[in-house]
Amino acid sequence: MFQVDLTNCDREPIHIPGKIQPHGFLIAIDNNKDISHCSTNVSSLLGVQAEELLRRPISDLDSILGLQETDGSFFQQLANVQAGLNIHQPNNYTFNFQGAPWTFTVNKSGDFLILDFEPLHSDLGVDLQAKVGRSLSEILADRKLDVLLNNSVNQIRDIIGYDRVMIYRFHDDGHGEVVAEARGEQLDSWLGLHYPASDIPQQARALYLKNLVRLIGDVNSVPAEIITFEQEPLDLTDSSLRAVSPIHIQYLKNMGVASSFSISLLDQNSLWGLIACHNYVPRVINYNQRQGAALIGQVLSSAISFRHNELIQHAGMSQKDNLNRLVRYLMSDLELHDALLGQELSALDILDSRGVALFVDGRISAKGMVPDKEQLERFFHWLSMSISGNTFQTHNLSSFFAEAIEYKEIASGALVSRLRSGPDDFIVWFRPEHLSFVKWAGNPEKPSALDERGLPFISPRTSFDVWSEMVRNCSVAWSETDKIIASQLVEEVNYAITRKAAELRHLNEKLKAAYSELDTFSYTISHDLKTPLATIKSYAQLILRGMEDDKIRSMADRIELGARKMQFMIDEVLNYSKVGQTGLNFEMVDVAQLLAELRVDMLVTASNPNLTIDIGDCPMVYGDATMLFQIFSNLIGNAVKYSSMMPDPYVSVSASSSAEHIIFTVRDNGIGIPHKDHERVFELFSRSHTGEKLEGSGIGLAIVKKIVEKHQGRIWLESDERNGTAFHIQFKNVQHQVAS
Repeated sequence: MFQVDLTNCDREPIHIPGKIQPHGFLIAIDNNKDISHCSTNVSSLLGVQAEELLRRPISDLDSILGLQETDGSFFQQLANVQAGLNIHQPNNYTFNFQGAPWTFTVNKSGDFLILDFEPLHSDLGVDLQAKVGRSLSEILADRKLDVLLNNSVNQIRDIIGYDRVMIYRFHDDGHGEVVAEARGEQLDSWLGLHYPASDIPQQARALYLKNLVRLIGDVNSVPAEIITFEQEPLDLTDSSLRAVSPIHIQYLKNMGVASSFSISLLDQNSLWGLIACHNYVPRVINYNQRQGAALIGQVLSSAISFRHNELIQHAGMSQKDNLNRLVRYLMSDLELHDALLGQELSALDILDSRGVALFVDGRISAKGMVPDKEQLERFFHWLSMSISGNTFQTHNLSSFFAEAIEYKEIASGALVSRLRSGPDDFIVWFRPEHLSFVKWAGNPEKPSALDERGLPFISPRTSFDVWSEMVRNCSVAWSETDKIIASQLVEEVNYAITRKAAELRHLNEKLKAAYSELDTFSYTISHDLKTPLATIKSYAQLILRGMEDDKIRSMADRIELGARKMQFMIDEVLNYSKVGQTGLNFEMVDVAQLLAELRVDMLVTASNPNLTIDIGDCPMVYGDATMLFQIFSNLIGNAVKYSSMMPDPYVSVSASSSAEHIIFTVRDNGIGIPHKDHERVFELFSRSHTGEKLEGSGIGLAIVKKIVEKHQGRIWLESDERNGTAFHIQFKNVQHQVAS
């Protein structure tokens, strides 16, 4: 048997109490249409022992209840019909028993049909349904939510005559607050009091979603046991007679309440709150009257949802205007960080927050009051490890992320959205600490006394004394409008990310097509232009051999020279094209040996006795040996060429290394390159104007850059006109990374 106390009341199986309230009786039937369960109080109400009813056919109820037989058993026919129905709402029937009107409802519970029987007697003594109809217009008389709630409690108290009627609203963290109240003059006001979430455990809230009205007629009555021959307890979730949790009965007694009546208030499909009615003497409201009260709850729920949506729409108008302006930035060519945080209007302006931070592709951008960079890095790491969904919001960040207590003045609240650009990419809005004073109806930590078993129970002397608390480490809670606007922005950001990704894919496809055209162009050069060039060269040579006229020989000589230059240009273009198409054969390359061989070749080719080529210590590099040779051959050849105009031309190659990179430097004392030409010298057919008198194609450095990029490296230069040039090439230090 489950023992209920304050240590486990949040796990109490309140849907299977095994008892009912004694103002009615319960009978359940199985698939064979036999009575399988029966409440023990049938003996006092029907004059027959519960044990005698078990296993009897349901048709026997007709004679027991004195129903007049017609064309067969009423209950047998009812059971036949109900067994084939998928019952979501209880079906209600009325009959006369011993000269008084009774009602019973039929609910399905697994394989059983539950029949709840109640007398139609009521302590109200009014036509509740008629009175409800007249009162609804009074309830809905004002559009303001607070006035609507106040109208409701006053009208409901006038209808049912309870001593106190409250509207109890649930907050996001589960605790409740009395937001409207109508009471007798002799009672103290509970308006504005807060109640801990544990006062109404989660399983009780789930039942409030299913049972929209709930009556506890007399807290001092003794529940009637349910007896059965079945092994499993009967699920009484949909039974209106279901007995009340002992802990809740004690809770009501501690407040001096004798009778309780509640009506659920829903916002869409969520439990928004309760109409909680307390009476200090027992009071019974019959089934029909409870259904009339349920109508009030349904109308009020609809009104709350409508007013709530109105408030959201009104409050969000200016935020939506800012959102629309921000969307225009997202649709432009601006980079994401710049679009969201780098413009006059930013993501900070769409929510009522003090700071916003963006983490995309490992980069953090922020605006307004936010934690420092290191704190943000740790916070984003925690988010990536701890947040499984796409959204997270809290007004008490330090309760989830303990480190946040260090910067509570800046970020006690956080509203987080995950972006589609990556699983660890987020945008976060922050709110600072907001000190507030809350009045609790008793200590929210549940002070308690011990019972005879040594288990804690709520002390009736102290539980409901007003207990005040200064709430710290919390921000103003995020509103529904905040969440909606943030969600809409994230949708737009995700759309922009998807759109730009599609544009990038389209651009890549165009680049592939362009590379394909370049291949075709290279093929044309190789096969279609070389043949006529060879013909031109051949005829020029024939003219030179067969003509004695100096003028004609001079023109033929220039034709041959032009053809050779064109052949050289074609070969260079083909070399550039091959770099992009050739696969690399990576290995550890001895650059020192490669440079030593190059030095010998360059000194012989230059045939300048004053030329000095100095090679320093150079480490091995992980790369393609042929391509690396081409890099240094081009750079050293250029250095020799552009320093040849100096009286003592000097070229040096040196290297430096770190744990991540190796950097080679090829330096000369030549004519230099103006700063304005530093970028363009790496483009096809581009040359610095200082070297226009020297022979060259303007393709060599473009080839070098392409090879370096294929090695995932980079190249740059330092130079001024007439002060020499230094080219720097950076490669990954793979050897060090493997060793470590």
